[in-house]
Amino acid sequence: MKNHTVITVFLFRGLTDDPQLQGLLVIFLFLTYMLSVTGNLTIITLTWVDPHLKTPMYFFLRNYSFLELSYTTACVPRFLNHMLTGDYTVTYNGCFTQLFFGILFGASEFYLLAAMSYDRYVAICQPLHYAAIINNKVCNQLLLGCWLSGLLIIVPILGMSLELEFCDSNIIDHFVCDISPLLEITCSDTQFLERMILAFAVLTLIITLVLVVLSYAYIVRTILRFPSTEQRRKAFSTCSSHMIVLSMTYGTCIFIYIKPSEKEGVALNKVVTLLETSVAPVINPFIYTLRNKQVIQAFRDTLKKIILISKL
Repeated sequence: MKNHTVITVFLFRGLTDDPQLQGLLVIFLFLTYMLSVTGNLTIITLTWVDPHLKTPMYFFLRNYSFLELSYTTACVPRFLNHMLTGDYTVTYNGCFTQLFFGILFGASEFYLLAAMSYDRYVAICQPLHYAAIINNKVCNQLLLGCWLSGLLIIVPILGMSLELEFCDSNIIDHFVCDISPLLEITCSDTQFLERMILAFAVLTLIITLVLVVLSYAYIVRTILRFPSTEQRRKAFSTCSSHMIVLSMTYGTCIFIYIKPSEKEGVALNKVVTLLETSVAPVINPFIYTLRNKQVIQAFRDTLKKIILISKL
């Protein structure tokens, strides 16, 4: 019988052993998680029910909010439960389930951001053909492609990870089940798996980043050719929110994979993962809503309808 079948539970090391910091972390994570759920569910609801937001741009935004909500839900509630109960154990199956969904949602998000960049490229660079190019069928195909890309990445990684043997330790130096800390405690030969993970990560980053950069290079070139300053301002305004989210997403990815040293890399990975799973899902809905007059108007209209219905 393989040694990895003996391991039935893993033990998280968490973020800190300081009780006061743990208390602050619980409050911080609870507030950010509730704000994330509220913000992303608001965007999902508004883009679903408001007739003015039935466009491809908001179709992608709704699915992006769903991915953000799913990603933070796969990580934060479990960690909150660990800190509140003091029980930092997780079952073998529970750990790899979290690993599966974490990588699936994270990888799919990159491809969806690339699809959103393509949507903005067609809207600004080919406005007369926009309705014909980005129709409902194409939107669904692009979305399906994003999910399939995420599955193609996680399935081989998870398949090989399930064959890992854990002989010496079951202590994961993290607060979520991530592939890097799991590879640190296995006694199996991980050379091929590490190369495959790096190849998938680099491939995903390069493919999506090339698509994003090309899209925005054409977008900027087209906008700069607009005759009036007001046209250029409006065009840049429609893309600014997406560009901010892109910068945050790719920035955190670079910090995770470019580490100064192994010891500092573990600490940096924890901090960046904390920000990625708690802060980013809160900030992104506000970036899209506060800078978007249509979403703000849709929120006001929906709020008025709710108030009128409650008075009847």
